[in-house]
Amino acid sequence: MKHYPLLTIDHEAIRHNMQTVIGWCSNAVIDVVGVIKGSTGMASVALDYEECGAKWIASSRLEQLKRAREAGVKAPLMMIRVSMISELEEMAELCEYSLQSSTETLDALEEVLSKKDMTHKVILMADLGDLREGIFDKEELVKVAAHIENDLPHVHLAGIGTNLGCVGSVVPTKEKMEMLTDWAEAVEDSIGRPLEIVSGGATSSLMPVMDNVMPAKVNNLRIGALVLCGPLEDYRTCYGREEADVLSDEAFTLEVEVIESGIKPTHPVGELGVNAFGERAEYVDRGERKRVLLAIGRADYGDIEALVPMLGGAEVTMASGDHTVMDIEDCNADLKVGDKVKFKLKYSAILRLTTSENVYKEER
Repeated sequence: MKHYPLLTIDHEAIRHNMQTVIGWCSNAVIDVVGVIKGSTGMASVALDYEECGAKWIASSRLEQLKRAREAGVKAPLMMIRVSMISELEEMAELCEYSLQSSTETLDALEEVLSKKDMTHKVILMADLGDLREGIFDKEELVKVAAHIENDLPHVHLAGIGTNLGCVGSVVPTKEKMEMLTDWAEAVEDSIGRPLEIVSGGATSSLMPVMDNVMPAKVNNLRIGALVLCGPLEDYRTCYGREEADVLSDEAFTLEVEVIESGIKPTHPVGELGVNAFGERAEYVDRGERKRVLLAIGRADYGDIEALVPMLGGAEVTMASGDHTVMDIEDCNADLKVGDKVKFKLKYSAILRLTTSENVYKEER
């Protein structure tokens, strides 16, 4: 007997998407880091990525990388959130690579590694304007890179990298990638050797790959979101690129049970304050319409915009922590209590649903 809400994970679709992305990158001589954080670090997803040819498995959470290793992943592990000093010992023992940006953290990492007689590879992050992690000044980046190379014998500078399109919404244009190349060459001139890795960013950095304008020096991308969501999330990750249409948007789907069905007003009745999340929402009065109430809420998936009904004409209109309202006035379906409805999912919903202990998971 199936239990609901039910999140279904289609591994064939995941592998198809990753194989397609790796094919695009391979044509540009770029290696792919398979990022599993969007699936809350599902070990089975990590194994899919490795099977498809991802050269590294990465996450922003050590516990997720630990699960991947315990599940049999043999590829090098990469920590892609800049490390907390408090987790350096565990990170060094588990991961072969990490992204770093702070001299204080790098010095602390050297101390940890020297005590264990270990080496660890780092990618020094450059902030090219998105204002998340990274060193904002080119000369400072070169200075820190030289410090790693000359003063930290247990820390190996594998390369430099950047992140774009996450915090500051900066588009990874050809010009930004050329800027990264320029900074990488400045580091190489300073340390007197070539870098193994120049990491051009995450999924959004596939755009210059698609346009055949990615500088040759960029040889690494950290990919996760587009593999999990396909073209459904394309406007967030690749700005409506038609190349993504060949990907599956059903790697993760959600099935939910109807717990109430009927006709109600579309505008709340009475004096309005705030909703369950302290928000002052705006409502459009469309008169009385047929709607259903679903046994899932924002506590499980986040924002209603992250749910895409697979039932034609249906529209998710509002939700509390445990309930979701869906308008079905324009559908060719008369849903009753006990019926099930399915959704495709955007990235934020996948991230939350794979985390939620109140959602059942089925892998196939």
